[in-house]
Amino acid sequence: MIWRRGALADPGSLDPHKGTKVIESDVLDELFEGLVTRDARGAIVPGVARSWTESADGAIYTFHLREDARWSNGDKVVAEDFVYAFRRLMAPATGAPYANILYTLKNAEKINKGRLPVESLGARALGEATLEITLERPARYFIDQLAHMTALPLHRASVEAYGADFVRPAHIVTNGPFRLKAFTPNDQLVLAKNPYFHDAAQVALDGEIFIPIEDRAAGLRRFMAGEIYSYDDVPAEQLAFVRAHLGAQLRIAPSLASYFYVFDTRREPFNDRRVRQALSMAVDREFLAEKIWRGAMEPAYGFVPPGISSYGPPCAVAWKSTSLFDREDEAKRLLREAGFGEGGRKLEVEIRFNNSENHRATAVAIADMWKTLGVETRLLGTDAASHYAFMREKGAFDVARSGWFADYPDAQNFLFLAESDNKSLNSSNFSNAAYDALMREATTEPSPERRRRFLREAEALLLDEQPYLVLLTYKSAYLVSTKLRGWEPNALAAHYGRYVSIAPD
Repeated sequence: MIWRRGALADPGSLDPHKGTKVIESDVLDELFEGLVTRDARGAIVPGVARSWTESADGAIYTFHLREDARWSNGDKVVAEDFVYAFRRLMAPATGAPYANILYTLKNAEKINKGRLPVESLGARALGEATLEITLERPARYFIDQLAHMTALPLHRASVEAYGADFVRPAHIVTNGPFRLKAFTPNDQLVLAKNPYFHDAAQVALDGEIFIPIEDRAAGLRRFMAGEIYSYDDVPAEQLAFVRAHLGAQLRIAPSLASYFYVFDTRREPFNDRRVRQALSMAVDREFLAEKIWRGAMEPAYGFVPPGISSYGPPCAVAWKSTSLFDREDEAKRLLREAGFGEGGRKLEVEIRFNNSENHRATAVAIADMWKTLGVETRLLGTDAASHYAFMREKGAFDVARSGWFADYPDAQNFLFLAESDNKSLNSSNFSNAAYDALMREATTEPSPERRRRFLREAEALLLDEQPYLVLLTYKSAYLVSTKLRGWEPNALAAHYGRYVSIAPD
């Protein structure tokens, strides 16, 4: 049984320390297993660690590794494999864009910024099967972080033998339910069942094939033709057709994810809060959700999506309840104040986005909404790989489409995107000392109530500054064949092949 999975793009890297996108996480979760993993419904369950204990102050975790954990070449998975991986993640020379997600480890930030040697990291092996991790400070979400791709172990011998080429099919050594068999960019990525996986007897699939299909309409056609068993998105304009003809094969569920535009705050006039606020106020989010996305998205007025229990009800911009007409009037006033509009300069904006029918339709609609403010908008669509590479390389832009899917269910995982020292993920290049101070307070605050207050104050400041123009909250809209068994909807969109089987024809 082979699960043929339609994906929205190729992975940019199969190095767990270089990945940043959802597709990379999806593939790496099949190839590797961390100390913990997730079940079919997205809940945390033991992985390589069969159990763990926590010190009374919440600062030290001791993990007890399973004895039957093996690499795909038969080597035993040991505690030192995690120590090596954590140190490599934090080593400045690695250039890991996502290293800061594990700044929760003792001395991690100082190491990553070149102030301490990697040996001072709060991770050490107490024997082959025991790993001790010391945190910089207690963090209730730490165990959830360990399910992220940055917390995966690495096979040291193969990494050191092949360098950057350790990710090639001929070289890569993994410890998950599947191993990498072949990868042809723009064609397919092929996985085969890993016979050394400790739970291999319970893995029904013989393998998986990830097929990149950026064109959503083509993905739908291939799904209906039976060429793929699942697809990660649905063309918004065809949702009514899909609902009518595919019934239960359309799976729509709430998702901890935000869809937004990013202003490059390094550039004039987008370094002016008034311009950012004006452009945000003029957007009719309800129209986007209902007419463009056909109910596959929800309007969003806050940066942190709803559904995070530790955060409470979502925050919103101060003008959420103001009518669109009044918002447009205020937006025009702000633009005049900033020197644009009547008697001033003409505001020209370029929107960059990765090509898809949904993204292009969203950009066209927003350009039309901005036209009421006298704004002239150009659209620039590129393929997904080029778009994300441009954003990673910090190219200059006006406005760019982006989004964020939660790595773990905590508001900090969204709000850290605007921290000034989060160089790799702060796409807006936003820098605000008051915001950074609130985030630091939240990081060090042991009281859940006070921590929540700091985070909400930070979000309120972010919504006032608007470096990120939040538009929508995702719902996951998947096409899932009735032949697939064990595929379960969940807010983190975690779907693992180890739980899936395919019914016979």
